[in-house]
Amino acid sequence: MAIKVLIVDDSQFFCRRVGSVLHAASDIEVIGVANNGREAIEKAQQLKPDVITLDVEMPIMDGVTALKQIVKVCDAKVLMLSSLTYENAKITLDALEAGATDFLLKSYESLSSENTDFTAHLQQRIREIAGARTIKKVVQPAADTKTRADVSKPATGKVSRAKSGSLKDIPSIRNKIKVVAIGASTGGPVALQKVLINLPANFPYPITITQHMPGTFTGAFATRLNSLCNLNILEAQDGMSLEKGNVYVAPGGKQMVFSGTSAVPKVRIRPTDPRLQFSPSVDVTFGSASKVFGGDILAVVLTGMGSDGTEGCRLIKSNGGAIWVQNEATCVVYGMPMSVTKAGLSDIELPIEQFAEALIKQG
Repeated sequence: MAIKVLIVDDSQFFCRRVGSVLHAASDIEVIGVANNGREAIEKAQQLKPDVITLDVEMPIMDGVTALKQIVKVCDAKVLMLSSLTYENAKITLDALEAGATDFLLKSYESLSSENTDFTAHLQQRIREIAGARTIKKVVQPAADTKTRADVSKPATGKVSRAKSGSLKDIPSIRNKIKVVAIGASTGGPVALQKVLINLPANFPYPITITQHMPGTFTGAFATRLNSLCNLNILEAQDGMSLEKGNVYVAPGGKQMVFSGTSAVPKVRIRPTDPRLQFSPSVDVTFGSASKVFGGDILAVVLTGMGSDGTEGCRLIKSNGGAIWVQNEATCVVYGMPMSVTKAGLSDIELPIEQFAEALIKQG
């Protein structure tokens, strides 16, 4: 059965071009077009699409405002189309928190008839998010301002049991951690917020984040997280020292690696290799971490499409490091964690709600 798509954009050119790209795929059917947010809500309710491509900026009603209503009237997965500006990055992150599944950068150049790479990419992205889970609930911060928490006091409250592990199954590795390295892709921004928002300011290890995201977006993402969390969250820059209490977000379009020793480690930001599929790449960051920190790494692989991170985890595992992955039930896309698990590299799977408490217990 074909994937039913509703296209929402105020530009007739974008609607025609996106429609043409999707019509070319035999397994995708465009069932409607809307030119503003209000019309999008009406057509989403009437047509019940599987996927909605939703522009961020529109007259009458913008994409995020419309999204908040769309998720109430239909179960469609929503792919936000966003231009590469800092302001649109912030708006797109709001959309992901409000229930969008993923986002894709748009430009007139990308939608030109000669751009066959974008055609294939858009079609494949539609296929992938059509099968994704919709996870709407986001953990809210405990306070409006940053407060110093006591690492000896784990999060309280009832938590669900993991599919293949739970908190009591995790052995203590506190003497074997110099850094916590996290990798994520689709669904990652919301998942990372759920983890980091519950960690205390005096968390005893530096944390690195490799999230598939373009350059303009990683800065906005780090700023957003920093406003919500107790930890100091920043976009990584070349030459920074890795220090406890800090979270380093790999800048989009580049690669984050490390130099020095496990006692005095430094962040290095390098240009990406055009042969690499992802910039930043979880495999690159994890692989570099394994060289500097040996087995003193806790690697965490969260929701995301594909298998980025598996080879990096293989290197970490070969040096004696620990690997945790997000369980299938709480992933938007169970791709990256599944790949690590199928390779026999994961030590335990946990629901996203348990990661913060599990990390605190290692302090």
